[in-house]
Amino acid sequence: MVRIIMHGCNGKMGQIITGICKEDSDVNIVAGIDVIDNRENGYPVFTDIEKCDVEADVIIDFATASAVDKLLDYSKSRKIPVVLCTTGLSPEQVNKVSVTSNDVAVLKSANMSLGINTIMKLLQDAANVFAPAGYDIEIVEKHHNQKIDAPSGTAIALADSINEARNNEYEYIYDRSQVRKKRDKKELGISAVRGGTIVGEHEVIFAGIDEVIEIKHTAYSKSVFAKGAVEAAKFLAGKGPGMYDMSDVIG
Repeated sequence: MVRIIMHGCNGKMGQIITGICKEDSDVNIVAGIDVIDNRENGYPVFTDIEKCDVEADVIIDFATASAVDKLLDYSKSRKIPVVLCTTGLSPEQVNKVSVTSNDVAVLKSANMSLGINTIMKLLQDAANVFAPAGYDIEIVEKHHNQKIDAPSGTAIALADSINEARNNEYEYIYDRSQVRKKRDKKELGISAVRGGTIVGEHEVIFAGIDEVIEIKHTAYSKSVFAKGAVEAAKFLAGKGPGMYDMSDVIG
């Protein structure tokens, strides 16, 4: 059984993961870390990560960027692999993640969904079929009206997956309203929609002559990201130092 420390255990994602782990006989949350300890989780909760002395195989992180530095220091000193799900890291923190991976296993991915990461693999095959045939490629992403960044990190990751397969031949276009000209063949358009309570929807369009192929992923709740994080934790437990991502999990 994989023993997990849940970093950010009393946040929304932390609580979803706690529920998933209770139904999964292969994992057990042995401790939680959160600045607020205001509920009974069925495991001890530490408000200071440095005070956590519970033996564990892996840490799942869904907290805040401000807590990542101490998390990485703890992971390194205790030699406990970490599934890093917190977004919005500074360039300095991104560098620290890389440095930390020299001493302990770190898994970081733009999106923890098993579905999204499987689609990324499919897109590379699709791009190598449709791009040489002259198909235009567009990405449309939709999220709730509280999301701050646009386009989403997942949309960029999908575009990067396509561009990687095509030797970076595409230029990302986010706004065509300022330039009155027809679409260039080497454009990859990325459009963002914000509204209501949409959890997350990403659609990749391959548009050719008299034919359109659409590859779409819709998240109906945040549970899809939580489930992916738990599967990543199972994968990462026992791994040696290095940087990993969700492609390693589904590979």
